[in-house]
Amino acid sequence: MYANDSMNPYASFGLAAEAGVDERAAFITKTYLHLAGAVGCFALLTAALLQLPGIERFAGTMVSGYNWLIVMAAYMGVSYLAQKWAMSATSMGTQYLGLGLYVVAEAVIFVPILLMASMFYENAIATAAIITGVTFAGLTGIVFVTRKDFSFLGPILGVFGMAMMGVVICSVLFGFSLGIVFTGVMVAMMCGYIVYDTSNVLHHYHIGQHVAASLALFASVVTLFWYILRLVMILNDER
Repeated sequence: MYANDSMNPYASFGLAAEAGVDERAAFITKTYLHLAGAVGCFALLTAALLQLPGIERFAGTMVSGYNWLIVMAAYMGVSYLAQKWAMSATSMGTQYLGLGLYVVAEAVIFVPILLMASMFYENAIATAAIITGVTFAGLTGIVFVTRKDFSFLGPILGVFGMAMMGVVICSVLFGFSLGIVFTGVMVAMMCGYIVYDTSNVLHHYHIGQHVAASLALFASVVTLFWYILRLVMILNDER
């Protein structure tokens, strides 16, 4: 999102929240259809990646030693570029390229955890997917029913997210594991992001920004799925 409307190339289109009923409904519909499409492409792409010959070796290389820090740094760089492209006001092609790039980046970074879950944790992926879907639907419903503006959560979540990233980096550098408490905190944080992003769809995106809005929602949903899957795996280990 932009700090103010003077910086937003979409400002001339007007806020979706201030548009007519039909135009606003069309924006929201497009946003969630694009979200569904991104989730579907992510599912198909990850399923295809897991079938590739040598994928186990590739996944092992990703998470060995300090390689995971390199992977995360590359992922953050690609994410920044994808979000910038998705916000483009000059080219729909660039917007879709940004969304597509982000889906591919998420699919690749998910390979290690999905591979481990599929090999050692029966039904963990399906369980996590169902929990994620129900949670997302519930949080979305709350925001849509209350119509409250939760944009105040942005700075709080941003600072908290930086702190959690610091914990992840330290875990790689110093070799300690991130247990159930950390995972639970991350699940809660991603629920906060879903509320925040959904609120932005209702109150702060401009007409024409449905691709960018869907990317923000997709990012929160798949990250929530990551940590719920991790939580399911941890709980299975503790049986």
